Amino acid sequence: MPILQWLNKEQAVVTARNCQYRLLEQVPDLSYGEPNTENMLIQGDNLEALKALIPTHAGRVKCIFIDPPYNTKSAFEHYDDNLEHSKWLSMIYPRLELLHQLLSDDGSIWITLDDNEAHYFKVIMDEIFGRKNFIQGITWHRKVSPANDATWFSNDHDFIFVYAKNREVFTVNRLEREAKHNKGYTNPDNDSRGAWNSVTFTGNKTKQERPNLYYPLINPTTGEEIYPPKGLTWRASKERAQKLMSDNILYWGKDGKSKSPRMKGFLSEAKPVVPRSVWLHDEVGHTQEAMTEQKKLSDSPFGTPKPERLLKRILSISTDAGDLVLDSFLGSATTAAVAKKMNRKFIGIELGEHAITHCQPRLQKVVDGESGGISKDVNWQGGGGFKFYRLGEVIFNENGSLKNGISFNALAAHIWYGDTKKSLEQKEKSPLLGVHNGIAYYLLYNGILGDKRPDGGNVLTSKVLAMLPEHPSNAEGGKKVIYGETSRMGTARLKSENIIFKQIPYDVRGR
Repeated sequence: MPILQWLNKEQAVVTARNCQYRLLEQVPDLSYGEPNTENMLIQGDNLEALKALIPTHAGRVKCIFIDPPYNTKSAFEHYDDNLEHSKWLSMIYPRLELLHQLLSDDGSIWITLDDNEAHYFKVIMDEIFGRKNFIQGITWHRKVSPANDATWFSNDHDFIFVYAKNREVFTVNRLEREAKHNKGYTNPDNDSRGAWNSVTFTGNKTKQERPNLYYPLINPTTGEEIYPPKGLTWRASKERAQKLMSDNILYWGKDGKSKSPRMKGFLSEAKPVVPRSVWLHDEVGHTQEAMTEQKKLSDSPFGTPKPERLLKRILSISTDAGDLVLDSFLGSATTAAVAKKMNRKFIGIELGEHAITHCQPRLQKVVDGESGGISKDVNWQGGGGFKFYRLGEVIFNENGSLKNGISFNALAAHIWYGDTKKSLEQKEKSPLLGVHNGIAYYLLYNGILGDKRPDGGNVLTSKVLAMLPEHPSNAEGGKKVIYGETSRMGTARLKSENIIFKQIPYDVRGR
């Protein structure tokens, strides 16, 4: 598979791996609404924030939407959108690697770009996500009016790239029917089942290919034998056709004398709509609509917002209620706002001060029942909440050693991810972190067994071993990995108990 090369790519390829883990520290004064919410608004560099999320959220995000800087050499108030080409590529590459880790196996990522970087970006995405997992390139008609002062063309569209983590398990939700989808349904014969449209009953095979589909139909009005036209076939077998005729599904025209019947499809049985690859602004919104939404929310609107209807279309296709949505270039918080209104969970990451001046106030208004954007369409009444976080201290020193004072939860998440490459999903704090590939993982740290002294219970002894929860899948002799400060059990005893002991901090992986 072709790959893209650029200046400093070698450094970009290892950036995500070398990025240090940091703690996420909640800011209660900027959090809002229900205290037990899983929704997160994070202020900080999105590379470090994404790395901080890996131990707890790897493989859990159903949909990622990002609207990164387009590298257009235009001056934006809130973004440096004037990056030299190779710097832009080096910026986006490691972030995509981390986003790939966070995405669930059945999840998808959606990225908006224009011509400046879109085609280079596609090659990078093929490298990281796999070319086979490319789903679709969508064209969004984002402008209502042409740019009459354009030198060559009025640039009226953006691209939306859609990739799956694994296209073998990724599914697309069809869209709800709207009035325009039902315009072709009528009821010229006053069928008691209601309005219908029709398709021809002629098949696309020849009588030589499918002789069983070549037979005469008897027109119920004229009694005439009607064969398929031009040596083709009917769409169904003779037995099936007889059933369709008896059920009044085949339609022979207003006068009943048609030479080729049509097959009814009733509006009451019509399926949701298959998404198409061109999205018009009257369907999903446009840039002018997005700015109008912004002006109602803020006295200093974000410079390049996306309309709520666009995100509603994306989340309708890619997620269901309760799924987790991530936007690591949150901007004006449109993704998080729409996710909340659609009963999805969200994580939003934003670098600058407008995480506080734009994102936090907007999401607070959403929780309070803000009525703009898609609120009426989805009957949004408010509720829920979000927690505001900032990036905290680095968990590991420069030499990879664990820093002092790290909480049990933070260390547990990092140990579990380091050994299993899975996010930790403990519902209750326990020294037993979980079982992976038949191995039970334990952590003895910060008094987890009830001893409140700083290092109480951190030493593996026979007494401590007896206090640990049994191996869930095999209480008798199941393999165990136990992290602790030190072990006072000899090598022979550890072997007889099928235990691998790992010492904190030396055996804790820093990256």
